[in-house]
Amino acid sequence: MSEVEIDCFGEICPVPIMRIKEQLKKTKCGDTIKVVSDHTCVVQSILTNFENKPFQIDYEEVINGVWEIFITPKDK
Repeated sequence: MSEVEIDCFGEICPVPIMRIKEQLKKTKCGDTIKVVSDHTCVVQSILTNFENKPFQIDYEEVINGVWEIFITPKDK
């Protein structure tokens, strides 16, 4: 299992979603994609875009205005 980080500082949707979808093509079950963003709308967009998909999504505001979002495919 591995973790890939996508730096989305300064990017607003749909750019982070497009980058996540591209990375998901290369990700295996159990691997994690870590998205780092400074826009709260990115968190909501990820939750909305992947809510009915087989992914575990966790997120945390690690410092004021900076979020880390972890996306782990459950199966492929």
